[in-house]
This record gives sequence, C-alpha cells and structure tokens, in this order.
Amino acid sequence: MKTNSFAAWVLAVRPYSLGAAIIPVAVGSALAWSDGGFNLVVTLLCACFAILAQCTANLVNDLWDFLRGADQPDRLGPDRAFAKGYITLPAMKAGIGLFTLATALAGCGLLFYGGWQLIPVGAVCLLFAYIYTAGPWPLAYHGLGDAAVVTFFGLVPACFTYYIQTGGWNWQVTAAALACGLVIDTMLWINNFRDREEDARCGKKTLVVYWGERVGRWGYLVLGTVAVALCVSLWIFSGRMWAGLLPLLYLPLLLATWRKIIRIDHGDELNACLGETARNMQLFGLLLTIGILLG
Repeated sequence: MKTNSFAAWVLAVRPYSLGAAIIPVAVGSALAWSDGGFNLVVTLLCACFAILAQCTANLVNDLWDFLRGADQPDRLGPDRAFAKGYITLPAMKAGIGLFTLATALAGCGLLFYGGWQLIPVGAVCLLFAYIYTAGPWPLAYHGLGDAAVVTFFGLVPACFTYYIQTGGWNWQVTAAALACGLVIDTMLWINNFRDREEDARCGKKTLVVYWGERVGRWGYLVLGTVAVALCVSLWIFSGRMWAGLLPLLYLPLLLATWRKIIRIDHGDELNACLGETARNMQLFGLLLTIGILLG
C-alpha cells in the first residue's frame, strides 16, 4: 500500500465500524418521526457530525495505541494504518486536525436548530474522541472504554438527535439509546476479549483485563441480551409492539456469534467474530428503527 494513499486513509478510519455512528442517529430520528417532530436536515447533520467524530476518534486511536505500545507487530486485530507505516506522523496529525475541523463545522450547522446550548455537548463529544486513547489519562486504558462507548455511541447521539428535532426528552428515548449503546459496545468487547493478553502486557486495563477471562466470555452475551430486553420494555410499557418484537430477531445471531467466540477463545480467528458482530450490530439498528417507524 502506498504511503498516505487514499486506501491507507480508508483503512485508518475503519469504515466497517461507522455503522456505530449511524445507528443511534437513525433510532433517535425514527422516534422523532413517530412523535411528529422529524426534520431531515437535522438528521443528516447529526449523522455527519457522528460519522466525522468517529473518524476523528479512530484516527486518534490509530496513532496513540501505537505510541502507547498497544499495537505491536504481533497484533491480532485488523491492520492499523499508522502502525503499519501506511500513514506518516505529519500526515496523521494533519488528518486528525482536518477531521476535527469538519466535525466542528457539522456541529455548527446544528446550532441553528438546537441553539447555543449544544456547544458544550459538541465540545464534550470532540473531547471524548481524543481522551478515549490520548492524553495523560486515556479512558480506554483505565476500564472506562465501555462506559464511554455506551454514552457517546448510544445515549448522547440518540437522545440529542431526538431532542434537537422535538425539543423534548422521554424515557422511551433513553431506553432505545441505551439499547443502541449496549449493542455497539459488543464491538469493543470482542476487540478487548481478543486482545486481553496483549492489553495486559502493555498496561491497557480494559474491563476484560480487570475482571478476567471468565467475565470476558459472558460480557458479550449480556450486553446484547440486555439491549433486547430494553427494546421489549418499549412494547410492555409504551405499546411500541414492533420496536419490542423485531429486535428479537437479533438474538439468534448474537447467540451464534457468542458461541463461536467461546469456541475459538483466542487468536486472530476471533476477527471473524468481529465481522459478524459488526453485521449483527447493524441489523439490530435496522430492526429497531423499522420497529419504531411501524408504530
């Protein structure tokens, strides 16, 4: 691969993971539509902000995981562009800066619809993109990566997408947003389970490292199951039948991938489970979105 080529940048932003940015925006917009407040422009701006913020976070992660020693030549996961030498340090720094600027510009467009009070929200989102792996106390290295993912890939994007369009907030939005965050966190969980030995060696204290392999094996299944239970609560307590029923189709896929994870247990063969997890995550988001739109 040519240094600093377009293909190298595509690898660096990890397009297979960007569904995590779209899902909560789609769910929040579907809820806004069902409550009579849908705005297409706001939905598109929220999606742009979320995608660009995730790309920024991925680039920062690509750089700082290497600088901290987490991405070694024997890495088990997908290739990292900076660690492989596909992107130079000056280019990576410039890319991070440009994506940060683009994210901020997308956020500025939302101020017209949501008001100046969105500025601290956007600032915190961009701050998270950096302190997840960079800075003196990175969240991912101190057992807070999962909480950060649930917050910034679930609660924040889904709830604020809904709020900007409707001007309100309710428990249904919170439940759906939390469900999205938990399912998206399965992506991080399988990564951390695969890399548990490497992370322990370099001092990256994920929850799998903190709590051990036994909890690591069950955490993946618990995250997805609780997410589906939250969707079912939308049916039981608010009458959103399809929002509760359709996500149940995600459970067999979750269970099948989890069983494969348990069987493989370690090694780069777990990357196949990472791909399945990305597919399952996107299906969950689609099913929940359709379920909400169906009433």
